[in-house]
Amino acid sequence: MTSRRGAARWGADESTPQPLVDVLIGTVGRTSELAVTLAGLAAQDDPPFRVILSDQSDGHPLAADPAVQSMLRVLALQGRDPQVLRHGPRRGMAEHRDFLLRQAGAPYVLFLDDDIWLEPGSLARLHEAIERLGCGFVGMAPQGLSYVGDHRPSEQQPFEPWDGPVEPERIRRGGPGFERWTLHNAANLVHLAAELPEPEHGWLPYRVAWVGACVLYRRAELLEAGGFGFWHELPADHSGEDVVAQWRLMERSGGAGILPSGAVHQEAPTTIPVREIDAPDVVIAKDDLLAG
Repeated sequence: MTSRRGAARWGADESTPQPLVDVLIGTVGRTSELAVTLAGLAAQDDPPFRVILSDQSDGHPLAADPAVQSMLRVLALQGRDPQVLRHGPRRGMAEHRDFLLRQAGAPYVLFLDDDIWLEPGSLARLHEAIERLGCGFVGMAPQGLSYVGDHRPSEQQPFEPWDGPVEPERIRRGGPGFERWTLHNAANLVHLAAELPEPEHGWLPYRVAWVGACVLYRRAELLEAGGFGFWHELPADHSGEDVVAQWRLMERSGGAGILPSGAVHQEAPTTIPVREIDAPDVVIAKDDLLAG
């Protein structure tokens, strides 16, 4: 029996298992996209997880939208104990991620953007991968399926599977490994997965520059690396906060992407149109200066 309660058990008086994963979703101004994201979570079986949703929308709470509300009800009946929080004022993505991380208590946290649909079984693959690999994080880079017909062999050139244990790495702009960022453009991972033989465990780890939108972390190790507490060093209009957290963590315990990626980007317009500051240019540059 999986940790997900099926419809036949929705009316049963059952205790909810302790979550191994807290799924952390920050959202602002999106309803249909968020409902699709929650529907993807409702299709996941194991490991046991809890959903923590933080809404920074102005005015009407997104949880009151009928589509979002219905998915929250389903998740509750499935035993996922969804928590809906309101958090303001908006002080940037790093601060919002820091807030979400401070609400978590499970051994693992999945930071999931509010416009990502997960294929059934994706959470189980992520959890199995991080357990087997023993690294600080694993991620599924979301794919834009409108680009399935757009083949980009040159952008796939940096692909390199992890052969053996995942090891710590130091990534910097323009340095070794940074060129891997092109792997996650368009539908590159869809094409790479189709060309590879069936992986031994059903998934294949590969080297990354960073992973956005769908990343499973060991919570204790993320906190030891500073989490997102650096938000005080940034203006509200910034991007790249996940890059900072991952680069710090990669230097301590490594990180990996996995194929196939079951994460699908809904390709909705961004809710962060102003991105004047790239967080690594401030925070990582300061780290390097202090390190001498």
